[in-house]
Amino acid sequence: MTATATYQPGNSPAGLSRAGGWSEWVDRHSRTFFIAPAVVLILIFAIFPTFYSIVFALSRVRFRASGLQFRFVWFDNFLAQFSGNDQAHFLGRLTEMSILGWTFALAATGLALWWLHRSWLRRSHWIFMVGRLISAAMFIFLAWILAATLLSGNPWGTMLTTLFYVIVGCTIQFVIGTGLAFLCSQPISGKNFFRVLFFIPLMITPLGVGYAFKMVLDITKGPLQPLWDSIGLQDWAWSAHAWAARWFVILGDSWQWIPFIFIVMLAALENVSRDQVEAAQVDGASSVQIFREITWPQIVPVAVTVILIRMIEAFKIVDLPNIMTSGGPGIATESMTLHSYFLWRANDMGASAAVAYLLLILTVVVCASFFNYVVLGQLRKAK
Repeated sequence: MTATATYQPGNSPAGLSRAGGWSEWVDRHSRTFFIAPAVVLILIFAIFPTFYSIVFALSRVRFRASGLQFRFVWFDNFLAQFSGNDQAHFLGRLTEMSILGWTFALAATGLALWWLHRSWLRRSHWIFMVGRLISAAMFIFLAWILAATLLSGNPWGTMLTTLFYVIVGCTIQFVIGTGLAFLCSQPISGKNFFRVLFFIPLMITPLGVGYAFKMVLDITKGPLQPLWDSIGLQDWAWSAHAWAARWFVILGDSWQWIPFIFIVMLAALENVSRDQVEAAQVDGASSVQIFREITWPQIVPVAVTVILIRMIEAFKIVDLPNIMTSGGPGIATESMTLHSYFLWRANDMGASAAVAYLLLILTVVVCASFFNYVVLGQLRKAK
């Protein structure tokens, strides 16, 4: 008895091959199908605005009844920040330099050239030499701007104000945050309470921090008014003094961001090997020697990483100077981000985008230099 096969169109060899080929093709490209929605969103919300902002930076933008009118001016928006009326806003007033300024600028230039010469003698790869050349050029440029403004008695611009927030603010925050973390890592009573207490400022928005400090530091109505009166500052307005305003902005920024460094460094300190510390104590090593020889080499990777993250965030500071001082007095507390925002609010879209890209260049060069010459250097020493 022989069996007969029933013909069905879907079971034909051609149909089976087509179905199998389609399913195999879907399986081969399944990763692409899963990734495609995320890639499309990135293209829409990240890459496209980036390229569109480049168009703004290279154009004069005017508002018309029919929409935006673009006129390409290439790099005029960038060059305007280094010459003309905008130079005093971005770089500061570059008039005659003092003897101190000339001395500092020439010394910094000689130091950078000596560093490049040493790198050249070591036969470094040309890619590393290009990176060192960019870092040295940025260092020399910033040194000459600093010499022509601060060291010559001239007001500086938003670029140096931003660097002041980054360098001084991050240094203060790292020292205090690491110190508090070191204290809370010791076997002391009540340290869990202080861990929670130190973490509270990080949960407050920058907007709230700005208004809180503006209220607390009010000379006439704030809660510290009796203190100001007792030291004879009842008629003193800190917001009218450039350096006082800068330091109070750093005070508010530090109050908000010290908990971030505290939490990260506390986790790093609690992961330090206790066996090595106890062995050093048995050998009679002091607390300073233990920290320098045992604790610091183990936490240095975390330390340099948290500094780098904090530096990147500090370059974008805008909330506190805008709320506490509105960038004043004059432009004394105005950061580059706030500078770009004020230009955007004045409908100068091209200049606003140009300042934003100058901030991007400054951030990339400074942070990349810090990572290459400080972070990697400390990691090599730790090994």
